[in-house]
Amino acid sequence: MNVRNFLDETEENLVLEAIKKAETNTSGEIRVHIETECKKDVLERAKEVFEKLKMHKTKLRNGVLFYVATESKHFAILGDRGINEKVESDFWNSTKELVLQKMKEGQHTEALKIGIEQAGERLKKHFPYQKNDLNELSDEISTGK
Repeated sequence: MNVRNFLDETEENLVLEAIKKAETNTSGEIRVHIETECKKDVLERAKEVFEKLKMHKTKLRNGVLFYVATESKHFAILGDRGINEKVESDFWNSTKELVLQKMKEGQHTEALKIGIEQAGERLKKHFPYQKNDLNELSDEISTGK
């Protein structure tokens, strides 16, 4: 799937800017993956994509994936082990609910931007940005299987 079917070039750039901005607050790494269909449990699929994108390879295990299946209308936020060991169990729920509400209203770009911004802010407490931080993962939006 081409990301253009869900976000046009301008919208994609806005999401990429949100990722870059969020990552200035935290050593956490944020990725977005968009595909058309999810034919299994959304969290299981998000875990597969997480592994495929090698998001578990960050030094602090602090990667976050925003997974979207456009036709199936599925969405998940998945954080790596380093995050999950430090945060409360419902850490992502409010962010997920806000993103889902905006998506239901047809505001895909705004949904992702708000979710990414919130993720950056929330991760800042547990994984503050360090002056020697490296961008360990690509900020590009991945697509397809």
